[in-house]
Amino acid sequence: MNLTMSVREFADELGMTLALLGKPEFVVSTSDLNRPGLQFTGYFVHFASSRVQLAGNAEMYYLNELPAKEREKRMKDYFRYPDIPCVVLARNHKPPPEMLAEAEAAGVTIFRSPLATTKISQRISSLLEKKLAPTITRHGVLLDVYGVGILLQGESGIGKSETALELIKRGHRLVADDVVEIRRVSDDRLVGTSPELTRHLMEIRGIGLIDVRHMYGVGAVIQEKSIDIVMQMEMWQDGKEYDRLGIDDVYAVILGVAVIKHEMPVHPGRNLAIIVEVAARNYRLKHLGYHTAREFDRRLADQMNGSMEK
Repeated sequence: MNLTMSVREFADELGMTLALLGKPEFVVSTSDLNRPGLQFTGYFVHFASSRVQLAGNAEMYYLNELPAKEREKRMKDYFRYPDIPCVVLARNHKPPPEMLAEAEAAGVTIFRSPLATTKISQRISSLLEKKLAPTITRHGVLLDVYGVGILLQGESGIGKSETALELIKRGHRLVADDVVEIRRVSDDRLVGTSPELTRHLMEIRGIGLIDVRHMYGVGAVIQEKSIDIVMQMEMWQDGKEYDRLGIDDVYAVILGVAVIKHEMPVHPGRNLAIIVEVAARNYRLKHLGYHTAREFDRRLADQMNGSMEK
């Protein structure tokens, strides 16, 4: 995946200044960075030129100690690679004139950061991972319940927002209502957030839009949350067999990541909010090593074995 990044956005999000403005945008395809120490010495085998280039103390002190003519040659060789996205100089290093001249000719932007090389490296990688993460939108409501990210899904009008509102009243936090933006931040982790337009807003049929942050306080909302459980809400169907033990986990696959899934039948008189709370508590218990359904299965097996021995 290629990401087109605005120079101004990149600088603002990372607290950097411009030493030289090349093209207004640049393209990256990975969150990995390249330290160009070897390239500054003239060695270009396996040069990862398409990565963001990050130079720190070692690279800049070496470069500045070179004779001007040699430095000019090294910079010409370095900037002849057309896919260099940008160059970041850590610790507010000032680019030498030869670097500025060749970067300008190549249209490559040079940034300066006051941070140490390790810290700015972590921040750049984190930002690019977030921007490059595969993304999808889903209809539903995302909440933080006891620290567990729960995505409520189901047909329109089934009661997702009303259930979420009851959970917010109980002290849990809203992430997104109606539209959830989901991105895969690692091979086994999804994170959901709300579109900017509808952030902190909920639609309650018969009332309209409400602002959860203003109505219930800043503690009632959260910017983003991992998606740990999908609760699929559906109208109760007589005759359908619903899972009553939960021995075997069922999963929903989103962006290639398997997420625990529960079917939650909706029926007049059912307290859906407390069912969601129980699902969150049970999820945390499983992660602590206690699986209630399997413990029951073990007890049942022990009892049956005991009866057979008699």
